[in-house]
Amino acid sequence: MPFSAQPPASGERYALSASLDNARHLSSLLRAVHFQDHATCLATASGLRVTVEDAKCIQANAFIQAEIFQEFSVQEESVMFRISLSVLLDCLTIFGTSSLPGTSTALRMCYRGYGYPLMLFLEEGGVVTVCKINTQEPDELLDFDFCSTKVVNKIILQSEGLREAFAELDMTSEVLQITMSPDKPYFRLSTFGNAGSAHLDYPRDSDLMEAFHCNQTQTNRYKVSLLKPSTKALALSCKVSIRTDAQGFLSLQYMIRNEDGQICFVEYYCCPDENITEAEL
Repeated sequence: MPFSAQPPASGERYALSASLDNARHLSSLLRAVHFQDHATCLATASGLRVTVEDAKCIQANAFIQAEIFQEFSVQEESVMFRISLSVLLDCLTIFGTSSLPGTSTALRMCYRGYGYPLMLFLEEGGVVTVCKINTQEPDELLDFDFCSTKVVNKIILQSEGLREAFAELDMTSEVLQITMSPDKPYFRLSTFGNAGSAHLDYPRDSDLMEAFHCNQTQTNRYKVSLLKPSTKALALSCKVSIRTDAQGFLSLQYMIRNEDGQICFVEYYCCPDENITEAEL
C-alpha cells in the first residue's frame, strides 16, 4: 500500500506505529470482543492485545501478533491505553464493512504516548481518511491467573461442534452447566430453560474432539448472559480450547484464521456462578 511503508513525519517519534494492508483483519477480531464500549490496548514487541471486561466477571482478550502486521514497532517495553472500542470500530470501517472484490482498506496506526490520541490513516481507492481517537488512562485489569500449571481439565474441539451445541441447547436457561470428566459423560453441556433440562454429550473419541486432557470430574455453571458475547468469536473460529482450573474458572480460547490464512486468538475468561450450591449440582 502506498502510505503503509512511509516513515513518520520528520521529528515525530511514535511509541507505537503499525500498518496493515487490510484493516478488515483487525476490525473482525475487535468485533469479536465488542460487548462493552471501552477496551484497554497493550502493545509489546510480540503484538497487540485488546482487553474488554464486564462486571469483574468476564474478560475477553483479542491477540493480534506482530507478524500479522506489515509493520509493527513499539519504542518502549510496553504501551498501554484505554480507548472507545465503538469509535475505533466505526473508524476502521469508515469505508464500509464489505469492500468490492479486489479492494481493501489499508491502515496505518500511530500513537505518540500518554495523553495523545490514537491516529488512524485509512486508504482505499486512493482516498485517505485521517481519524484521531482520544485515549484515556487504562483501568487496572482483572488477573484471572490462568496459567497452564493450574489447568485441571482441557479439551480442544472443532468450533462447528460448539456452534451446533449453542444452536440446539435451550438458551432461555440462565446458566450453562459444563461437566468435564475423565470418565463418562466426558464432556457434557446442560441447560435448564423454559422447555426443561437439555444435555449434550461429546464422547472423548468424537470426530469433533481434537484433544482431551481431563484429570478430574468437574461440574460448574456459568451465566449464559456472560457467555453470549463469546459467540461472536465462536462464529469466526475454526477451533476452540476449553479449560477449567481448580476453582472452576473457565477459559475459552478461539483460534481464528483470517482471509490470508494467518492465525489469531481470542480468549474469554469467565467466573463460575457462585449462587449454585453443591447440592444443586
